[in-house]
Amino acid sequence: MRDEKYFLYPLHDWQRRYEALRASFVERLSAQIIAERFGYSQSYIHLLRHQFIHGKIDFSEPVPEGKAARHRVDSKIRLKICNWREHRLSAGEITQLLSEEGVELSVRTVERVLAEEGFTKLPRRSRLKLGLTVKGAKVPAVSEAITVSAVTGKHVGCEAAGVFLFAPFIEKLNIRNIVKKAGLPGTKMISATSYLLSFLALKLIGTERYAHMGDHGFDAGLGLFAGLNVLPKCTAMSTYSYGLDSVHLLRLQKAFVKQANKLQLYDSSIINLDFHTVPHFGDESVLEKHWAGARNKRMKGALTLFAQDAASKLILYTDADINRDEADDQVLNFLSFWKGIRRGIKSTFVFDSKFTTYANLSALNTQGIKFITLRRRGKKLIDKVNKLEPWKRIHITHAKRKYPYLQVHESFITLREYDGELRQIIIRGNGHEKPAFLITNDFDASLELLVSNYSRRWRVENVISEAVKFFNLNALSSPILVKVHFDVIMTMMADTLYNMLAQKLRGFQDCDALKIFRHFVKGKANITVKNEELTVTYPRRAHNPLLRAVPWHRLPRSISWLDSVNLNLKFK
Repeated sequence: MRDEKYFLYPLHDWQRRYEALRASFVERLSAQIIAERFGYSQSYIHLLRHQFIHGKIDFSEPVPEGKAARHRVDSKIRLKICNWREHRLSAGEITQLLSEEGVELSVRTVERVLAEEGFTKLPRRSRLKLGLTVKGAKVPAVSEAITVSAVTGKHVGCEAAGVFLFAPFIEKLNIRNIVKKAGLPGTKMISATSYLLSFLALKLIGTERYAHMGDHGFDAGLGLFAGLNVLPKCTAMSTYSYGLDSVHLLRLQKAFVKQANKLQLYDSSIINLDFHTVPHFGDESVLEKHWAGARNKRMKGALTLFAQDAASKLILYTDADINRDEADDQVLNFLSFWKGIRRGIKSTFVFDSKFTTYANLSALNTQGIKFITLRRRGKKLIDKVNKLEPWKRIHITHAKRKYPYLQVHESFITLREYDGELRQIIIRGNGHEKPAFLITNDFDASLELLVSNYSRRWRVENVISEAVKFFNLNALSSPILVKVHFDVIMTMMADTLYNMLAQKLRGFQDCDALKIFRHFVKGKANITVKNEELTVTYPRRAHNPLLRAVPWHRLPRSISWLDSVNLNLKFK
């Protein structure tokens, strides 16, 4: 016979929770008293209150004591449950699908049916594997190769559609042949060409860090540019870059520069060389300290080398991760590389005073290479300047030069470790407090030409500055790391493509990449594929008339890495 003890001292857990909540909300007892009465902790009482307030506790009539509740499931529903499990759906997902069809079953019932039908439990999957992240955000699709036929008849939006302006120039450079000659590896899902174009696309649209690739994770148009459904994830990009060794990178650079040289993009009579330190801001690093001119101090970083064609301002050689004891010999390494590109053509190398040693200058002279550099000046040299005679006045014909008229003194000198005689030109009146000591093994060129050629060495500094500002060369302290030399080569390739596009834009031939991007490349477009033609339609913009005036019909239309589809660029 039951009495009030049934309510004061409940035996079943569902009833204990009910009485505890009733005491809390109706009798207004404290959590401590309720916990002592019903054998709970105070924190659990607070949890029960929270669940009850938010409707997370069900007080429907419980199962009679001693019996188990079993929901009858007919054969038709059982078949549906089995079919869904064969598609790797969990019990919770099956329950939700049944609910959408008006069949209300609990997760436990579905699990029981699956067990009775001989299905084992699925391995536990993370939210990421289920396609969800924090707060239910969607995860981009896994990157895989895509064919043009798969998007035929569809409209694809692209937030960074300006990359398609470079497609004819990439085809002109024969990117697939470059990848083949470099021997770049691919994967089962993504080809080597698609990987390279993915990196190149990020450079062309000025993405600051590779960790920001998630910003383009749902851009199907950008993925289509690389021959993929979407761009690879940042971790895949980082892993791929570190899978490339120095042999891959040398072959890639050589194949690209050879093709650009075949298209006569380089003049190569004057080549400017300079070092740049890509800074590293981590606490632990095996990197050496190098001089960073922009910061005016020595700091940990990757020392990189740039060689630039002075006439076209294009980068034609790079190297990275250079140790201090290797820096002096880099000019000879570049010479070896350049001989494989332009046989029989003599170039003049221009660099600053600390770029290499006098012994290496002698090696350059022995191989018939002319150079222009500065002599390292000391106090004794500077003290003798005022006693020298005669001085000659020359005029440098630079349109924006602040000091076009200079005083120069010419002489012939010998230096320790240099085999032979050098031509020395002392320059003053150039706006600096101390005179400059120019030395060269070119005995035929005029004074005006030698001084002018060296004064244009700032062009390589400008191209490095542009690489830092727009191509984000110094942004390698990203959480997603990319091999420095590979990133530098991608910068070289992107800079070349911007130059090729600029040469077709009337009035913008000498503009930097940032200005070309802002006026022409930045922006979205609609992409459609129909009748084996890929049409990119750009919205109305102020500079569209200049893009319409580009002779696109003289550039390659067939895009080889996209199943040789014809590219049609339309500007409203």
